[in-house]
This record gives sequence, structure tokens and C-alpha cells, in this order.
Amino acid sequence: MALLVHFLRHATHDHGTDALAGRNPQVRLSPEGLAEAAALAAMLAGRPLSAIVASPQPRTVETAEIVARGRPITIDAALDEIDFGRWQGETFAALEHDPQWRAWNAERDAAATPAGETMDAVAARVLALVDALREAHPRGGEVALVSHLDTIRAALCRALGLPQRAALALEIAPASLATLAFGEGGARLLLLNRRPALDLPEVSA
Repeated sequence: MALLVHFLRHATHDHGTDALAGRNPQVRLSPEGLAEAAALAAMLAGRPLSAIVASPQPRTVETAEIVARGRPITIDAALDEIDFGRWQGETFAALEHDPQWRAWNAERDAAATPAGETMDAVAARVLALVDALREAHPRGGEVALVSHLDTIRAALCRALGLPQRAALALEIAPASLATLAFGEGGARLLLLNRRPALDLPEVSA
């Protein structure tokens, strides 16, 4: 039977949008993000989630705890943000002058961050977790994985057989939901960028 995997991007954080937050443990949800996470929790309230797994970053843990509504959550490094190395904390304006950053965004299938992590490596760790969850739930069911923008993009591209250069075409807004059904025939995309109480898709900069 198919396992429904809901990939949740963490809600809006307090680091702003002009710099790369990366794995900074000081980054938390903003007041706006807390409200977004509560709306996401309400949207998922009726789903029979058998597991809620989060990246170790505080902003994902906070989102997961709100969605869980008192149920236990699991922390797993497989869902962590990409390791951006020296780029972490840099403004996007400054990064635009870095040739390695430009290569990373133009050549996602081959380029790596300064820490050496590639999109394929990120996808591999996430989908290894999905495989473990499928083994743990042989009768199918639903699980929620709370993670980060490019981590989710990498996993979706690999699962759907898309090149990693297609990642930038996938809109994954804060506090949004992307759902894949993993079955014997592979993965099927059921939802992408679903946000609670949103009439039109919100496009990030």
C-alpha cells in the first residue's frame, strides 16, 4: 500500500529574507510564522498522521510541535537544512558576487556548496528516511516530514525522476504542504505548495 508523505516547509522565521539562514540555531519562528504554523496544524488536524519527523533546526522543530498538537515528534538529521558552509548568514546581495553561488543556482545537478553538499546528496538522505518509514509502515498510512525549502525541492526532484536543475521551478512557500504517494510503482505527486486559507499561490522572491 502507498505511504502518503507530507513534506512541510517550516513557517516564516525571524531571520528575514535578505540573508541565508542555513543551519543557524538562533533562527526561530516569527510571530507571523507562529500563526502560519497554527493554520497549518488546523489544516492537517483531521489527517491520521502516524509519524511527525522534523529537521533538527529550531524553526522546523517549532513548526512540527505546533502541527503535532501534543503528539510526539521525532528529530532526524536526514531532514536538516543543506549545509551551506561559509555562505550561512551571508546576504543574498553579497552572494550574487560569488561565482560559486552563481554556479550553485545555475548547475544544481553538479554544483556543491562550500561545505561540499550537493542536491543529490541531500535527496539521498531524505529518501533514505522515506524508505525507512515505508518499511516501518508496510500497510501504508500518512507521515509528515518538516524540513526546509531546498531540502524538500531536492527530495521531490529525485523522487519524481526530475533533474535537480528543475528544483528552482518548484514553489515551496513557508508553511506549505507538498504530498507524495510512495507505492510499488514509485512516487506520485498529489499536492504542491498547498497553504492554508490561501486563494492564490504566493510567489516568493
